[in-house]
Amino acid sequence: MEIGTIETEELKEDEKRKKKGSSLRTSGGSSNGNGGGGDDGPDDNGGGQPEPRGRDAMPEETNPEKSRILTWFLLIVVLMTFGGLIGAYVVIATNGALEWRPFELPVQVWVSTVIILLSSITYHFGHKALDRDDTESAKRSFLLTTVLGAAFISSQILAWMALVERGLYMRGNPYAGFFYVLTAVHAVHVLGGIVALGYILLKTWKHKRVTDEQQKKNKVEAGVIGWYWHTMDGLWLVLLFLLGFWK
Repeated sequence: MEIGTIETEELKEDEKRKKKGSSLRTSGGSSNGNGGGGDDGPDDNGGGQPEPRGRDAMPEETNPEKSRILTWFLLIVVLMTFGGLIGAYVVIATNGALEWRPFELPVQVWVSTVIILLSSITYHFGHKALDRDDTESAKRSFLLTTVLGAAFISSQILAWMALVERGLYMRGNPYAGFFYVLTAVHAVHVLGGIVALGYILLKTWKHKRVTDEQQKKNKVEAGVIGWYWHTMDGLWLVLLFLLGFWK
């Protein structure tokens, strides 16, 4: 009886140890599964893809800064280009060469001056309207600025045609050569500004309902385009002073 009792108790203890071991394995497997899911991150998403942390916030934070930096870089290049041309003009104008024969500027040049000054004013009003979320007024002002920019280019072409009719060409007269080069380079840059104006105009015309982030981006783009346009306005006044008064 004692032997049988001992064997029975040993069997019971063995069964208890087996049950305890199986329960430990079960709990350990479930904890490892949870821990693995926590360590492996992407498994929790179901698709195995990382969470797009910060991805949605990057365009609003970086794109405005990129636009400003690129615009400043472009303006530096433009100013260096015109600085070189203006420097050459001043050097040759002060040498007193016999070939340097200034002439009276055609009336179209003064018309161009009025047009580009008006375009700078209309763009300013358009930018201010966009800042106060008055999209309709911004559209009208930007459209008028674009039309005035095209009118400025047309006026420049008429000025060149008037000089050709007077027999004034680039060859044989450095002053005439500088007039054509300076005004042509400026007109090309104004044409680039018209393209940028068309871009911002289409954006304000197309998107009648925009999100706050999109509206913020539009304001930044309008601001940097305004820098460029007002710079073209200022450069034209410098060229007008040189060609009209520093002969």
